Amino acid sequence: MPLTLAVRGVPNRIKKVGGREETRRFLEGLGFAAGTMVTVISEAGGNMIVHVMDTRVAIGKEMAGKIFV
Repeated sequence: MPLTLAVRGVPNRIKKVGGREETRRFLEGLGFAAGTMVTVISEAGGNMIVHVMDTRVAIGKEMAGKIFV
């Protein structure tokens, strides 16, 4: 399922990062790689704050839809 459907506060393991090559590289640079744990902290105004690799990152829902857990 895409990260946008993940339950807030529940850790999930990233299974796949989709999208074009440049999008995948951008997300992997932020820490979103297959096998990494990610937790949705909050959602507001079309953005999501997630915890990945000991860091909180804000990403748009469009980007979050390319991350499968």
